[in-house]
Amino acid sequence: MDDTLYTIINTALRAVDPFNAVKNVLHREGNLLRCGDTDYNLDTIDRITVIGFGKAGAPMAQAVHSRLADRIAAGAVIVKYGHTLPADADISPIAILEAGHPVPDENGVRHTRRLIELLADIRPTDLVIALISGGGSALLVQPVAGVSLADVQSLTDRLLKAGAPITAINTVRKHLSRVKGGQLAKLAEPARIVSLILSDVGGDPLDSIASGPTAPDPGTFADAIAALKKYGLWDDIPPAIADHLRDGAAGVHPETPKPGDAVFTRVQNEIIANNRTAIDAAAEAARAHGFAVSVHPDFVEGEARHVAQWVAENTRQLRKTVDTGGKPAAFIFGGETTVTIRGNGLGGRNMELALATALNIAGLPRVRVACVATDGNDGPTDAAGAIISGETVAAAAKRGLNAAAFLQNNDSYHFFEASGELLKTGATNTNVNDIGLVLAW
Repeated sequence: MDDTLYTIINTALRAVDPFNAVKNVLHREGNLLRCGDTDYNLDTIDRITVIGFGKAGAPMAQAVHSRLADRIAAGAVIVKYGHTLPADADISPIAILEAGHPVPDENGVRHTRRLIELLADIRPTDLVIALISGGGSALLVQPVAGVSLADVQSLTDRLLKAGAPITAINTVRKHLSRVKGGQLAKLAEPARIVSLILSDVGGDPLDSIASGPTAPDPGTFADAIAALKKYGLWDDIPPAIADHLRDGAAGVHPETPKPGDAVFTRVQNEIIANNRTAIDAAAEAARAHGFAVSVHPDFVEGEARHVAQWVAENTRQLRKTVDTGGKPAAFIFGGETTVTIRGNGLGGRNMELALATALNIAGLPRVRVACVATDGNDGPTDAAGAIISGETVAAAAKRGLNAAAFLQNNDSYHFFEASGELLKTGATNTNVNDIGLVLAW
């Protein structure tokens, strides 16, 4: 059964391969470039500049290069450390630049400055192709005047540890940045922009994916302040950040570009793959292996330990369905949970979800549950998640492992490392949130 589960997981990951996702939407016939339903006459375009930021940036850039190598004048794409191309892959003049994620670093600042410089002499007859994927918010970093990188690093770390969802984190980020929240589109005026977007946010809101650098921003300085207050951080943030947000709310600083701004009439934002793409592929693979499949229609969010109770209930229901004479069954869901750090262990949201689920289904026979980060990195670890069963807790106890104690310490990685249930895919160079697979037979 584990082999089947791995096959389904790998099928889902292949479906959101960034290289193929770009080539599926970007086509060229001679001097006609088609992106989705929009055509661009290359005879009317002087220069093509490629910029990008996100974990999937390298294969996305490689795909664009395969279509437009003879027309690309310059390019730079910022990726997470280790998410580059093989040494023999030549996509010049596009440079692949590495920087820090999930907490931004000095390389992110330096490389973002390089992207901005590429747009400095942009013209109306130019085309900018922006490659956007998960992780872009941390990798595309250019703090506003008066706010230091250390301030942004500290705040990002606190928001993550407080369990804030990515939408809240990005609302704050956009109002501390020169490039997020539609501001990159402003910097690229008056050129046309084609943004190819690998979505890592439920529902694909353009303003939230990588903090929406080429999309209108409906959020405000007041919303950023409200988010910090909601997660108990407003009274304990760097003074420079508090001052900037207060001044912005008072009208001292200009707001980010809003819906209706004329700059967006020159921007095409195209979603090329998302969480649902992976879920649909997993469902098709499960059916091909003889499972009756049910897919949860909504994007699953919330504290991992609470979501685990819901996963466990669905797992028990699946078990009952099979026991009453049904054929092997699968339940598939997608989303992104959060973890509020209480202990000092090592883990990620998928491993925490898996461990909490294991405690809730202890003793349930003939089931497997996989919780998977599609980027291959669950939290600050080398695992993509974990695969558990109804025997996980009891088997671990026989080895002296107390599952509840590990969960309390947010130490799911070391629990699954010891139990042998870590799921390691390696870096996938894609990122469309998380997928959950439940099998019963």
